[in-house]
Amino acid sequence: MKPEIVLAILIGYFAILILVAYFTSKKAGNDSFFLGNRKSPWYIVAFGMIGASLSGVTFISVPGWVGSSEFSYMPMVLGYLVGYVVIANILMPLYYKLNLTSIYSYLEGRFGKATYKTGASFFLLSRVIGASFRLFLVANVLQFVIFSAWGIPFELTVFITIALIWLYTFKGGIKTIIWTDTLQTLFMLLAVGFSVYYISGKLDLNFGEMVGAISNSEFSGMFLTDWSKGTHFIQQFVSGIFITIVMTGLDQDMMQKNLSCKNIGDAKKNMYWFSLALIPVNLLFLSLGALLFIFIAQTGIISPEHAEIISADADLLFPIVATQYMQPIVGIFFIVGLIAAAYSSADSALTSLTTSFTVDILGAVKKGEKRLRKTRIWVHVLFSFILMIAIMIFNLVNDQSVIKSVFTAAGYTYGPLLGLYAYGLFTRKQVIDKWVPLVAVLAPIITFLLNHFVIKNIEGYKIGFELLILNGILTIIGLLIISTKSNNVERV
Repeated sequence: MKPEIVLAILIGYFAILILVAYFTSKKAGNDSFFLGNRKSPWYIVAFGMIGASLSGVTFISVPGWVGSSEFSYMPMVLGYLVGYVVIANILMPLYYKLNLTSIYSYLEGRFGKATYKTGASFFLLSRVIGASFRLFLVANVLQFVIFSAWGIPFELTVFITIALIWLYTFKGGIKTIIWTDTLQTLFMLLAVGFSVYYISGKLDLNFGEMVGAISNSEFSGMFLTDWSKGTHFIQQFVSGIFITIVMTGLDQDMMQKNLSCKNIGDAKKNMYWFSLALIPVNLLFLSLGALLFIFIAQTGIISPEHAEIISADADLLFPIVATQYMQPIVGIFFIVGLIAAAYSSADSALTSLTTSFTVDILGAVKKGEKRLRKTRIWVHVLFSFILMIAIMIFNLVNDQSVIKSVFTAAGYTYGPLLGLYAYGLFTRKQVIDKWVPLVAVLAPIITFLLNHFVIKNIEGYKIGFELLILNGILTIIGLLIISTKSNNVERV
């Protein structure tokens, strides 16, 4: 695919986003940036959250997972549904009742300032690493497909990538993102849907035959029962529940969109419809993966060099097939889908980082509207710069195993948030606030040590995402150790 074509697509794509930002950010103030004036239509939020809950990593990786883990991801998606019910009926009513801008403000009222700052800091760390990693993947693709051919350095590619996000989010914030994410979700789903349609056509399969080919293939196993791979369906289902509670319900990035709805009733509608939509969407991604493996097996079209690359890194299955072995239109849809998936999560990440740091760390909401706006703009620039530096560090390391380890380590930081909120919601106990940061740091460290020196030595069992649950339990134990006498805390 010619770099000029991809660049033209990129320019056209962002021209649309900037046009949307122009219309949605008119008369936008701080309340628009943080909460969209609480006027976001719930159905628009629900559709846009599909793209935000996925990412460039999902867009690339999920089809490749099918080769090693079949459809075992689906029990986790079913677990998501239970998690979303918990969020809709326990967490969101709390957030609306307290009229929160940042969800971590709850921790200050429940425990104290040290706990509040700890919760916000763990979110900031997690989101900076996660957003940087996802954007690093996209910047690499853009560098390979477009900019390297013109001798443009990677650093400039990163600057352009971040600058484009900043450009269409700096004024409207969440008010703009609600609408741009909707557009990007549409592009992403069109890309995957068209790829499925085109590949099934190349295999001369109609819809019924395609479904039969996938279900009868070696890739369709959904309820796996092997504990040694960490993909047992019970592990996946239970993990899906807690991953959703933490990475959506306790994540400012995802909840900021929900808090922009008009009221708790609309927010619940958004959550229920969004969660149901994730089932066919994830099934579509997995079906694409199965079709890709069937396609290369039946046609034998893949060169030995590319076959070796895919064997070493299944994440490259979709990119290689889409851009090297199909008509240019498929490659174009792939690029658009990848950019849409990555930016729909990255733009909201930048906005939520700005919101959390401005509200939680700096406490700028108490400084008046003009000072708040000035502070918010500078924080927005600061986190754009931080993301830029983090991406360049990933590129400097240039070791995928190290980078993925860092990304995985960020997942450990959600465990303390799970423990803090569970303890706050389901007990009446108070804690010694100044000791909470120590507990929150020790819990993931102990989880890591247990996983690497104890759990890994249990024969016939491999831990999966249950690490999150273990991390949360250790946090609760730590909070019990530093607890004080019961106080009159309202139980939610």
